[in-house]
Parts: sequence; C-alpha cells; structure tokens
Amino acid sequence: MRYFKTRFFLLILFTTFISQVIFAQTSDQQKKLNELIKIKKELTNNDQLKEFYKIQLYSGNLRDAEDLKTNFDYQFDIPSTIKYESPNYKVWVGNFRTRLEADRAMLTIKEAYENGFIIRPGRN
Repeated sequence: MRYFKTRFFLLILFTTFISQVIFAQTSDQQKKLNELIKIKKELTNNDQLKEFYKIQLYSGNLRDAEDLKTNFDYQFDIPSTIKYESPNYKVWVGNFRTRLEADRAMLTIKEAYENGFIIRPGRN
C-alpha cells in the first residue's frame, strides 16, 4: 500500500510539474505571438510589408527624376515618390493593393508616360 501511495504522489507531483512547464511555455508563446501581431499591424499600416504594387515612371539621375515627379504631381492626383536604388533614382507612383488597381491607374498614366510599368517592390 505504501508503494502505491508513493507512486501516486510522484505521479501527481510529476503531472503538476509538467503542467506548470507547459503553461509557462504557452503563456510565453502567447506573449510573443501578441507582440508579433502588433508589429505586423504597424508594418501593414506603414506599408512596409511590400504587399502592394507601384508604377515606375523613371530610372536615372536625380535632376530628371525630380522634374518628372513635379510634372506628374501637377498632372495627376496620385502620390509619387523618388526612391534611390544604386546607381539610379526611380520615380514610383501609387500604392495599389491589387494588380487590378495598378492596371486601372496604368491605363490613365500610360497616355502621358508611355515608359511606365507596374512593379511590386521588395519582390524578386
């Protein structure tokens, strides 16, 4: 009988220990998961996940890129930026969530800027 009580006590002790370890890991994982979700939301809101399309109008020197950006901003109500990717400055316009949105914008932009093309920054 004493052997049975000892085994039972050890079994309960072992079960308690294992459940504490599992709970601690689960709690730790939940904290990390919540932190990752928060970071992803921030990156998504700042458009840093590269989950979008842009239209590239120009790639070359800075002066020409600035001139083209100024002209584009005057003609269209689509946000534009100049991005430096060695060794060229690039004029990118728009921030389209889907390819369809980018294609629609490209139809209107293509009339004035025939060398423009759709890109997906950060994707190889």
